[in-house]
Amino acid sequence: MAPLPVAALLIAALSAAAAPAAVAASLPPMTPLDARDRVLVVAPHPDDESLCCAGLIQQALAAGAEVGVVWVTAGDGFELDALVVEHTLSPLSAQMRRLGRQRLREAQEAAATLGVPVRSRYVLGYPDRGIEALLGANYQQPYRSRYTGSMQVDYPTAVSTGAAYTGVNLERDFERVLEQFRPTLVFAAAPQDLHPDHRASGELVRRTLERRGELGRLRYWIVHARDWPRPYGLDSALTLTPPPAAQALHWQSLPLDAGQRQRKLVALEKHASQMEVMAPLMKAFVRANELFAPP
Repeated sequence: MAPLPVAALLIAALSAAAAPAAVAASLPPMTPLDARDRVLVVAPHPDDESLCCAGLIQQALAAGAEVGVVWVTAGDGFELDALVVEHTLSPLSAQMRRLGRQRLREAQEAAATLGVPVRSRYVLGYPDRGIEALLGANYQQPYRSRYTGSMQVDYPTAVSTGAAYTGVNLERDFERVLEQFRPTLVFAAAPQDLHPDHRASGELVRRTLERRGELGRLRYWIVHARDWPRPYGLDSALTLTPPPAAQALHWQSLPLDAGQRQRKLVALEKHASQMEVMAPLMKAFVRANELFAPP
C-alpha cells in the first residue's frame, strides 16, 4: 500500500486526538452541587477516592456541601505493592498488615489535601480482595484473608475494630456510616468495573440504598476498565470518556479547572506506595473532567 501523504497523516492524527474531546462534550453535564448536599464517596481501597472523585470532592466543598469518604478495605492484599514497599518477593502476613496501615495513612493525607474533614472520614477495614466473598459465601461465615491471615478487622481507626470478616458485619458497618453521615448522594464503583472489590463494593452500596428506599441517591464511577484511560501518564488537558464496556450507563461529565486538576494530582501523590507501582495509570485520571452516572 502506498504511503499516505504527510498532510493526510496529520489530519488523521488531529482527528483521533479530537475524538475523545468531542465525545466528552456530547455528554450531559453533572447537576451542580450546592450547600444542601451531603456527598459520600465509597472507596474500595485507599486511593480510589482520589482517582474517581478528587475533583468532585473539591467542587462539593467549594459549594458548601458536606463531604465524607469511607474506605471499605485498607488495601492490604496488593502483593505487588508489598513487593515494592517491603522489598520482598514473599511478604509475610505482618508485612501485608503493615502495608494496610501505611495505605490508610496515605489515604488520610490525601483526604486532608482535598479538604475532607476528619470527622467525615470512615475506615471499615474489611479484607482486600475479599469483599465479593463477604457478599456471597462468607455473608455469615467468617472469611480468612489469604494475604494478612486475619479473620477480623484489625485497624484501630475502623468503625468496628475486631468485627469478624462477614458480609453481615460489613453491611452493618456501612449502614452505620450512612446513619451517621446522612448522605444525599453516594458515589460508588460501577458494576462494569473490572476489579472484584470495586464491583462488590458498588453492589454493597446498591443493596443497602435500595433496602433503605434511597437508590436515587446512588451515582456510579469507574476506575478499572480494559485499556482505559489511554494514554497513560499525566496530560490534564485530555478528557475522560466512558470506557466501551460501560457505555450503556448514562454518563455525565464534571469539568475540572486547572487548580482542581493540580490538587487532584497532589492528592494522588500522597498515595506514595501506589505511585511507586503504577504512577502512569494513576496520573491518567488527572484529566479535564470526571465521569459519573446514575444506576
